[in-house]
Amino acid sequence: MKYFIVKFSITPYSTDAADIVAALAGEAGFETFEQTEEGLTGYVQQALFDDALLRQTLDSCPLPGVEIAYTVAEADDRDWNEQWEQEGFEPIVVAEKLVIHDGRHGEVAAMDGVTTIEIDARQAFGTGNHETTRMVCAALMELDPAGKRLLDCGTGTGILAITALKLGAREAVGYDIDEWSVDNARHNAVINGVDDHFSSLLGDASILRQIPGTFDLVTANINRNILLEDMPAFVSKMVPAAALVLSGFYLADVPSLATRATSLGLTLLQQHTDNEWTCLVFVKNPQ
Repeated sequence: MKYFIVKFSITPYSTDAADIVAALAGEAGFETFEQTEEGLTGYVQQALFDDALLRQTLDSCPLPGVEIAYTVAEADDRDWNEQWEQEGFEPIVVAEKLVIHDGRHGEVAAMDGVTTIEIDARQAFGTGNHETTRMVCAALMELDPAGKRLLDCGTGTGILAITALKLGAREAVGYDIDEWSVDNARHNAVINGVDDHFSSLLGDASILRQIPGTFDLVTANINRNILLEDMPAFVSKMVPAAALVLSGFYLADVPSLATRATSLGLTLLQQHTDNEWTCLVFVKNPQ
């Protein structure tokens, strides 16, 4: 799937201002961001890019005196892929019990009593570098997926489904609107030895009507607007007392998400925040 690279110019620049711009752009469909001391770069699928919506959300920026401009360019599939292959990422430790690494750092990740996951992130979101991914992985460890069936909405690299399977889940089903992600998730399941228990499907939440059965755990690390729209579909696939783990949004988004969840018969179980990014864990109330 083709992406646009959008470089944001923020004047005066600060990391706080960049965080707010990222949150606003996330409402306009952006999937992930890279932030440096010089600026902010965002990635959005070309099919989902809406220039008017992006400008409208940026115009609502609550920071007085801050000017925001941006440039748009096509992301080259080959170059992006080559960058991942050449650079990789340093091992990431989650709650001292889980290590996420790429193929170059497997020897570093091999520690007694620690679950290790190898991720080859070929243009898909989810290496563990982002706060949201780490929080959902930590939540999965607390929920103990052993013997459970998991649904991973917006699977990306498949990292959340693979984490659950490595922790003993009996089956995981993931879906994503990005064909790169669907293929990459399957690839990562193979290199982690869990492909016999993992299915990766292409589609949006409407595909849930085609997936048989229900789930004990549902994860969704997506932006706020999609979570609000798709939450009824998630709940429809959950057994009573199933857990729903949501992330991909900021602390300021919690009230709207919590209100939506309550209206669908969910009760808030946990809330975690890291650098304003937030993870919510809900449980489905018995019928």
